[in-house]
Amino acid sequence: MAEFRHGMVVGKFYPPHAGHHALIAAAAARCAAVTVVVAPSRRESIPLEPRVDWLREAHAGTPWVRVVGRYDDHPVDYTDPAVWDAHCAVFRDAVGAEPVDAVFSSEAYGAELARRFDAVPVCVDLDRRAVPVSGTAVRADPAAHWRLLSPPVRAWFVRRVVVVGAESTGTTTMAAALAAHYRTEWVPEYGRELTARKLELRRSRRPEATVFDVTWDRNDFAEVVRAQQAAEDAAARRSGPLLVCDTDARATAVWEERYLGSASPLVRAAARRPALYLLTDHRGVPFADDGLRDGEHLRAWMTDRFRAELAGCGVPVVELTGSHEERLARAVAACDALLAAGWSLAEPLLPPT
Repeated sequence: MAEFRHGMVVGKFYPPHAGHHALIAAAAARCAAVTVVVAPSRRESIPLEPRVDWLREAHAGTPWVRVVGRYDDHPVDYTDPAVWDAHCAVFRDAVGAEPVDAVFSSEAYGAELARRFDAVPVCVDLDRRAVPVSGTAVRADPAAHWRLLSPPVRAWFVRRVVVVGAESTGTTTMAAALAAHYRTEWVPEYGRELTARKLELRRSRRPEATVFDVTWDRNDFAEVVRAQQAAEDAAARRSGPLLVCDTDARATAVWEERYLGSASPLVRAAARRPALYLLTDHRGVPFADDGLRDGEHLRAWMTDRFRAELAGCGVPVVELTGSHEERLARAVAACDALLAAGWSLAEPLLPPT
């Protein structure tokens, strides 16, 4: 039999980390039911909904743990009874009618919160010895605490770098080299995979078929975007702080224009905003025809189209020229600068000093 009928955990979870999960697990081990109240202010950089989703995913294995969310924009002042009343009203609305028997907390205010709910205070790892992490530390340097973040939280924080360029300009080589340098994930180009499948199907009917016999329609490019973004999102959950992507929806729009004369609204609307674009110049790179490419004569036009496409997207663009070593050095410098810039997250509401 559980020690408590109903436990409560309250926090901002800005963002959720291993310490939060340990706290919730401790409550789940001692309670028949647990309500986790996610209560951020609207000034914070991570919205309420993803935090609730992340915690639900992380604790899906304990179905007696319920995660609910409410925005709480009241000031923070642990010495003011009226402020306490305002916060507790938010928490009671989130918890509902069921009485709370125990309040689990890793914060000094846990005892007072429990008193106001007529509940038993249970302090868990107040000095952060079991799990040496805090939300403040994670916000200051997510990369340094990466191992303490769950996959969906990592995916939210990950810096996505997209490599684009004309055929046979080294985009795949660059993406793989960057991933190796940073020991992280990279996402291959789905469009190339689809081209190979289409050509194989053609050759099953006509063995002499070439890539120039492959046909494309709007649905094909929509499929490319869907599959590419699904692969990117899956990789983001496994990735380190940097995720390298070989192409994206903007690049797909350029290819759709090449084959169908224009890019569809659906493909254009799917464009995301990565942290950085790396554009591989065609000059100085020998053209290697692997049987899946249009031809060398298109590369200059394609480079210019990529340059124009990226110019107004609001994302930094670094062009890569010279030898592979020079290109890689320039790409690494740009990625290092991106990581060094860190993550700018708004401060939560804090008590007066």
